[in-house]
Amino acid sequence: MITPADAFHGFSVDDTEAARAFYADVLGIEVTDAEMGGIIRLHVGGGAPTIVYPKPDHTPAGFTILNFPVADVEATVDELTARGVVFERYEGTPVETDAKGVFRGGGPLIAWFKDPAGNVLSVIAAD
Repeated sequence: MITPADAFHGFSVDDTEAARAFYADVLGIEVTDAEMGGIIRLHVGGGAPTIVYPKPDHTPAGFTILNFPVADVEATVDELTARGVVFERYEGTPVETDAKGVFRGGGPLIAWFKDPAGNVLSVIAAD
């Protein structure tokens, strides 16, 4: 039978060492080894860790894989930009962003960026 409390989630990257450096050094997330074929664990939230696994033919997800709620989107964008993160710019789309990469078109402020493998992440205004 399925035990929901034991569930976990994950995503692929083409280079787990580049992912480790980005998630730990740039975003400040605790990263540990899973001791299984190069898999690493991201310790986000209060639940099960997110696994990040190597996949040689990795294709970045076509959607946001992780959202990080923050108290101040603009300050977080500024801080991450100073650390070398490049925020996505969506022009002429329903989610058009401003010069900083922040979507202000309704709903919570949100800004999207990519990890070294091209997966999309966001910082989003916390409730």
